Amino acid sequence: MSLTAELYLQSISELAPSIARGELSPVELTEGLLARIEALEPQLGSYALVTADLAMEQARSASEEIARGNYRGPLHGIPIAVKDLIYIGGLPAACGSEVLRGWRPDYDATVYKKLEDAGAIIVGKLAMTEFALSGYHPSYQPPRNPWNPNYWPGVSSSGSGVATAAGLCFAALGTDTGGSIRFPSAVNGIVGLKPSYGRVSRYGAFPLAQSLDHVGPMTRSVADAGIVLNAIAGYDVNDPTSLVSPLPDLSTFLNRDLKGLRIGFDRRYAIDLADPQVGNSILASLEVFIELGAQVVDIDIVGIADTTNFWFAQTAVEAAWDHREYFPACEQSYGPVFRELLNYGHQCKATVLVESQLAKKKARHTLQCAFQQVDVILCPSAPTPPPLVTDFGPQMVLPPEALAPIVTFTAPFNFSGHPTLSIPCGFTEDKLPLSLQLIAPLEQEQNLIMVGHAFERATDYQQTPRMAVSNAD
Repeated sequence: MSLTAELYLQSISELAPSIARGELSPVELTEGLLARIEALEPQLGSYALVTADLAMEQARSASEEIARGNYRGPLHGIPIAVKDLIYIGGLPAACGSEVLRGWRPDYDATVYKKLEDAGAIIVGKLAMTEFALSGYHPSYQPPRNPWNPNYWPGVSSSGSGVATAAGLCFAALGTDTGGSIRFPSAVNGIVGLKPSYGRVSRYGAFPLAQSLDHVGPMTRSVADAGIVLNAIAGYDVNDPTSLVSPLPDLSTFLNRDLKGLRIGFDRRYAIDLADPQVGNSILASLEVFIELGAQVVDIDIVGIADTTNFWFAQTAVEAAWDHREYFPACEQSYGPVFRELLNYGHQCKATVLVESQLAKKKARHTLQCAFQQVDVILCPSAPTPPPLVTDFGPQMVLPPEALAPIVTFTAPFNFSGHPTLSIPCGFTEDKLPLSLQLIAPLEQEQNLIMVGHAFERATDYQQTPRMAVSNAD
């Protein structure tokens, strides 16, 4: 097999059989990918650290195991990258901040160990906003959107979105506290899966807000998202919030008929609160689902948007607790956005947190009631098309007062803990990607894979960004 640039834009599902049969060497694949990263990374800035030595060591081990007939599964020999806040013992985990620059954890995150167990090859750690909030530290350069570098790459798993879209890894792990898997997936034209809260262990992932944080895959296909989630999911004694119930084999839910499937839709929520370009793409997507045999059911969930008014306060208080070792002792080492969050967290009134918890319970109840009528819910992943970088300034800072409307379609599902899937669903007038979001009942990620894969097969929105095919050969 010729290792062309196009190879690095293939899916895990496409590559894995060739690796299993011994037709494609993990060593050659990893060497080629590292060369591609070297060629394209100066344009994209998606990596915080490229772990070439580790990757080649893992690639040689994978090649030897597969040659001996010890094939572990579809991630064996596949190069993957992880968000910088996911610990790999002995490697830096700066989390996009000066506060932790040079710090090296002495243990591995559970998700990293699970990827290792699956035989994946880790090619690096990916760039992110400071401590996974909404702005980059002044000493860090933000990644650049491979569709057009003048547009937003998303927050906070922006490096994960850029690298996956541009073929600088075959999948990435991101984290999501209020939209940080879904935003970069949406604006970079890839698939992002935020699992049920607790489905994936958070042990060894530096927290932003522990009650809202989710770890999940970012991939170039729905099937690949299922492959990665199956590898990283599972109960972890080190994470008291991890789910005990097992995740089914998601590959068995591919290629299923959607006839009779019930899709919940609230026009006041999904259309009236979104930009017209986004709304039109959502309505067009509904037509695709109807053609596939699904039934659209009117529901009322617009009230869940109220939780967005409490997202900043809830995040601030929890972040202040987790940063107590560094703040206020290292206050001046923080960037302005995260410093503001921590100051607010220390000053926040208890009554605001009570209101936040009540809003969370209301949102969860509203969704649970809706899921008595439907199998999935459909809405946008983001309220607007990808915005220009100039809308945010050089460090792409989102101030607190701007956050509530932006997280309208994301934060409610962090509060409720429901699993969501973001997938491409069209393009803007400027040929930038748009994204829809599917929400499933708690612990029913298989619904997302089934529905998302059917939509993916019926459409042609999984396209390659311009910068992914330039200067790479």
